[in-house]
Amino acid sequence: MTPAQIKENEQIRTYIQRADDTLAAMGFTEHSYAHVTRVAHFAEKVLTELGYPKRTCELAWIAGYMHDIGNVINRIDHAQSGAVMAFRILDKLGMDADEIATVCSAIGNHDESTAYPVNPVAAALILADKTDVRRTRVRTKDPAAFDIHDRVNYAVEKASTRLVDDNSAVLLSLVIDTDISPVIDYFEIFMDRMLLCRRAAEKLGLSFRLEVNGQMVL
Repeated sequence: MTPAQIKENEQIRTYIQRADDTLAAMGFTEHSYAHVTRVAHFAEKVLTELGYPKRTCELAWIAGYMHDIGNVINRIDHAQSGAVMAFRILDKLGMDADEIATVCSAIGNHDESTAYPVNPVAAALILADKTDVRRTRVRTKDPAAFDIHDRVNYAVEKASTRLVDDNSAVLLSLVIDTDISPVIDYFEIFMDRMLLCRRAAEKLGLSFRLEVNGQMVL
């Protein structure tokens, strides 16, 4: 089962779209194809650059692409719901049990409230998911309607995540318009995610760094 086959699977595509529709109705930021594709590619990329086997990197892509399908059921415990859904889908598609276990463990451990980098794929998924901060994730363009999550995401003018220092650290670099959102609001919303990224990076033998407006803050 390859990433291309997963991406072309209509059942999976439907769940991704309907999950995003559910979150849109609840007022959450974008979790559609743009988000899951970014997460999939970065999760695969970080393991590739660290020298993991090709198949492990592909499993990271698959986990990243499927990680939010549980939102079609409910936002609460969506990681666990998504893991169960992924198990059923991948089992029916004939994926090897050991690979299913890796993917489902990663999906089931990606949400901040219950997350833990239980394996390299899970660690890569956490890093990819929690560093996807960008203006285009905000659905409404009316600042008067922003909640703090919208305001913080909309304030991000530029964001990049990459391995640095000969692949010894992962760096999230942000440029934030502080007229839209003060930096302290970013920490109020995302500190738990950043600490989770630190644990995920450590699982991969990395340190995690956060740079905001040219200043290293973590």
